[in-house]
Amino acid sequence: MKCIFFLSLLTLGIFVQCGDCGHTWLPFNIIDAVQNKTIQIKNFVKDKGRSLRDFYVENVQNRIKTYVGYSKNQTEKIVDIITEKTDILVEKFDRYLTEAEVSGNQLFDAVAPQNVKYTCSNDDPAIHMSTPQLIASHGYAAESHTFVTDDGYILTLHRIPYPKSNLNRLIPTKTVLLHHGLLGSSADWVLAGPEKGLAYILSNAGYDVWLANVRGNTYSRAHVSKDPDSFAFWNFTWHEVSQHDLPAVIGHIIKIKGPDVKINYVGHSMGTTILFALLSTKTEYNNILRAGFALAPVAYMTDIESPIRLLARYANNIEYLMKLLGANEFLPQNSVLRWLSKHACEINHYEEAICENSLFVLCGHDEQQFNRSLLPIILGHVPAGASTKSLVHYAQEIRNKGNFQKFDYGPKGNMEHYGTTIPPEYPLHKITLPIALFSAKNDWLSGEVDVSNLYRQLVNPIEHYIVPLKTFNHVDFLWAIDAPILVYNRLLELMEQGTSKSLFNGDIDSNHIR
Repeated sequence: MKCIFFLSLLTLGIFVQCGDCGHTWLPFNIIDAVQNKTIQIKNFVKDKGRSLRDFYVENVQNRIKTYVGYSKNQTEKIVDIITEKTDILVEKFDRYLTEAEVSGNQLFDAVAPQNVKYTCSNDDPAIHMSTPQLIASHGYAAESHTFVTDDGYILTLHRIPYPKSNLNRLIPTKTVLLHHGLLGSSADWVLAGPEKGLAYILSNAGYDVWLANVRGNTYSRAHVSKDPDSFAFWNFTWHEVSQHDLPAVIGHIIKIKGPDVKINYVGHSMGTTILFALLSTKTEYNNILRAGFALAPVAYMTDIESPIRLLARYANNIEYLMKLLGANEFLPQNSVLRWLSKHACEINHYEEAICENSLFVLCGHDEQQFNRSLLPIILGHVPAGASTKSLVHYAQEIRNKGNFQKFDYGPKGNMEHYGTTIPPEYPLHKITLPIALFSAKNDWLSGEVDVSNLYRQLVNPIEHYIVPLKTFNHVDFLWAIDAPILVYNRLLELMEQGTSKSLFNGDIDSNHIR
C-alpha cells in the first residue's frame, strides 16, 4: 500500500515514500540526522513513556470513582466498558513502546510501528497538517514567511493575507497579529475551523491576519549556529522572546506592508506576557502598534489555581527544576503524543474526559464548552514545544509574591544581569498602548484578582471584559464551542471601533467591566 510520511527533523523537511515494492528513498546527507533523532525518540520513550502509560491508567481508575449517581448495574457496566477499553489501549501502548525501544535502526519504527493498526474511523487528516495546510484546506490563501531575529533564531510567520471571499486577492490595510501562548503555535488559531477559529473570523471581517511562532516551537526550531537540541539553543525565557522575537515579527510585517501599517495585536496567555514585557521595556513599540487585545492575560501571578503553583516551591533551585522538567525543552511535540492523538477517538465518551483532563491539567477544564471532536486534532498540534526555562520563569513569579518580574538568576547572577541582587519588575506604568483585557472566572492561570490588578496598572486601558460564563477557562479562548459569541464578537467590536477613529480616544468606556 502506498503511503507518504512527512517528518520534520530539526530544520529539515524529509519526505519518505514507500511503494508496493517496499523501497524507501532517503537523501544520504540526512541519514545521520535520522539516526540521531531515532535515538532521541527512543530515549524519550524509555524515560517518559512508561510513566505516561501509568498516568493514563491511574486517571481511568480515578474516572471510575466519579460515577456516583448511577445505579449499581449502570456503574458495573461502565466499569466493565472502561476496563476493557483500557486493557486494549494499554496493550497497544506497550507494544508501541517496545517497538520504539528495541528498534533504533529506523526512525519510522518509532513514529509509526507497523504492528499497530489504525482503525480509528475519526482519523482526521487535520491531525497531521501544518498550519498553512490547515488554512488552505478550508479554501483560504496561506503564506509562510521566514526571517532571523537579531540573536540568530530562525522564525516562521504564517499569514492569511485576504478573506476567502476576496476574489480580487486585494490585501486589506487592516492588520492583526495573533500570538499564541506557552506550548502553542500558529495552529492554535485555526484548529477550530472557519466557523470557530479566530484567525478565520478576523480574515472574514476584512483583516490581513498574521500568525506568530515563538522560538523553539514546531515552526521555529532553528538557529543560524546553535544546535536545536543543545542547551545553548534553549537557554531563553519568554523575556528573550519579548525582546527579540516579537520585535522581529513586527519588523517583518512592517517590511512587507510598509512603515505606515498599524498592527492590532491579539495575544493569548504567554502571548500577552511578552506584549507587556516588550511595551514596558522597549517603549517605542507603544507607538508602532495600534492596540492590544489580551486573552487570558498573564502578568501578575498571585491568584493561581493551576498545578503549576506546586513548582513554585522549587523556583529558587533552578538546577533542580531543570532536571525535573527537562534541561532544555519542555513538552516537545513527539511521536508518543502523535500516537495518542490517533487513538484518542477510539476511546468511548466516558474515557474521553481522561484525555481532556490530561490536556487541561495546567489550565482548568470546561466540559460544557469543550468540542470533543477537536481532541485528536488538538493533540496532533499541542504541545508544539517550549523552553523549560520559560516555565521556570513563571514559577519564580508565583514564588516571589506574584510579581511581574524578570528572570531570577540568584543574587550573584542578578548582579551580573541587572546590577541588583533581586530581579527588577517590569515597569507597567510605561505602557501607553490602548489595551483591552479578556478574562474568565474558571481560568486557573489568569486569575480574576491578578487581571483586575493588571487592569489598574495600565495607563490607557480600553476595557476589562469578563466572559459571562462561569465555567469558561484558559484554553476556551481558543477552542470553546461558543468562543465567537462569548469572546470574539466583543473583541471584533472593540477592534472595529478603534479602526473608525485615529486611535482609541476615550469614546470607549475605559472603566467598563462586563
